[in-house]
Amino acid sequence: QVQLVESGGGLVQAGGSLRLSCVASGRTFSRYTMGWFRQVPGKEREFVAAINWSGGSSYYADSVKGRFTISRDDAKNTVYLQMNSLKPEDTAVYYCAADRPVIIRKASAYDYWGQGTQVTVSA
Repeated sequence: QVQLVESGGGLVQAGGSLRLSCVASGRTFSRYTMGWFRQVPGKEREFVAAINWSGGSSYYADSVKGRFTISRDDAKNTVYLQMNSLKPEDTAVYYCAADRPVIIRKASAYDYWGQGTQVTVSA
């Protein structure tokens, strides 16, 4: 069992930066792929980024590639999402997820989720 708690969301102007954090409980954090997804009302949860258990491989949605960076610190049971050059279309609730997914970019492949943190980017 893994419990996830996100933080770091907020209001930022377009072009600005935010860093999201997700702290996991449980001793098996280092075995999980960690993902970030986002969701706006009325739309499905969308893949943003993921990092595999070793940190050796990371994956990004095309819409955030080159602007967002995912990283993990297993000593702190924490995964980060550094978001630069933010755009109004990045506005969403951002969720952290953990699992050993067969399909990394698919939300339904993850069993463990945080409560979400709101990111709002003003024009």
